[in-house]
Amino acid sequence: MGSPEQVFSTEELARDPVELAIRLLGCVLESRVPEGRVRLRLTEVEAYRGQDDPASHCYRGRTARNEVMWGPAGHLYVYFVYGMHFCANVVATTEGEAGAVLLRAGEVVSGAELARSRRPTAKGKGEFASGPAVLTSMLGLGREHNGIDLTAPDSPVRLFAGPPVPAAEISSGPRVGVVAAMDVPWRFWLPGSPSISAYRRAGRAQPRRQAG
Repeated sequence: MGSPEQVFSTEELARDPVELAIRLLGCVLESRVPEGRVRLRLTEVEAYRGQDDPASHCYRGRTARNEVMWGPAGHLYVYFVYGMHFCANVVATTEGEAGAVLLRAGEVVSGAELARSRRPTAKGKGEFASGPAVLTSMLGLGREHNGIDLTAPDSPVRLFAGPPVPAAEISSGPRVGVVAAMDVPWRFWLPGSPSISAYRRAGRAQPRRQAG
């Protein structure tokens, strides 16, 4: 592994969500939908475990909505939020054990024209995929992509493994906008990227925090 053109395998993604979140930073997510192809370099992610994580969709057990989050690893978990947006997650751990990584932000590395058409009000490339709902719409993803296998050669969405980012180049802090386990530092990002989210605790924006 080490080339951004090498697709992750299921085995490589079957790990603890916190560990996987860190590994996904700097990796490339590619969407090939009828309108065209967009590739994003992931700059911000957020880890969620299962029934031991009060902020997780799986905290209260297995349901029709969160079924995909229980594995196998490497599938896309897409959910609808606030009655208007979709968010996308990479499923982690092994089958039967819940866990996923929310894709919060990325930088467009290919398909800029299509990205601009989807985000005409963006002030710059840093806003093309800033925030989980914006990232998902930028890639043209919706409910029909829930459960697809990111590791399959014929998948419309694939995850390419970039070289691991050194720990010294990664920041971490509390997850954004959750009302339970809000101080758990399982959000990870690449500092300096204009795509990174503003930190929100209980719905109020606060300055971004960098882990020491």
